[in-house]
Amino acid sequence: MGQITVVNHLTLDGVMQAPGRPDEDTRDGFTHGGWAQPGNDPVMGEYLAKGMSRGGALLLGRRTYEDFHEFWPNQTDNPFTEVLNQVTKYVASTTLVTPLPWQNSVLLDGDAGKSVAALKADGPDVTIMGSGLLIRTLVEYELIDEYVLMVHPIVLGQGRRLFADHGPHASLSLVESVPTTTGVVIARYRAK
Repeated sequence: MGQITVVNHLTLDGVMQAPGRPDEDTRDGFTHGGWAQPGNDPVMGEYLAKGMSRGGALLLGRRTYEDFHEFWPNQTDNPFTEVLNQVTKYVASTTLVTPLPWQNSVLLDGDAGKSVAALKADGPDVTIMGSGLLIRTLVEYELIDEYVLMVHPIVLGQGRRLFADHGPHASLSLVESVPTTTGVVIARYRAK
């Protein structure tokens, strides 16, 4: 059985929307895109690179998949582009059709919870990045094993949050915490 790990940037008030770029996700009038950039440092880069070197696949929702496909294959001079191009990318979507445009992409169509449960049962370890709606669905199905959250010392007061109001209760155990030079805390939690 595979393990499902969420890796995401969060603000102190739980916002995960558009951490990378101002134009990344402006839904609902969100104007704070790119908020995570000042928190990047070598400690975070090394931590993320170490995680990517362990292998496994990516699991993405449609919106994150399309954003990543538009952005990452065009980037150079970083350790992530080649890994993202080569890794198997499972995409949960009810609107996309095959063939998917980014190499090594596999469509998981139909009910996301059931499709991901079947994927997990077959064994590949997968990492979810972004993909807030998909994560919320998988939380309801109790399919997430671990969270690696980069908690930034910023409060935005608006934006799409990782966990839904009135969502299911979950207990987590802190496995590791790593402070960065910019005040970001990388916290790894495991579901109990």
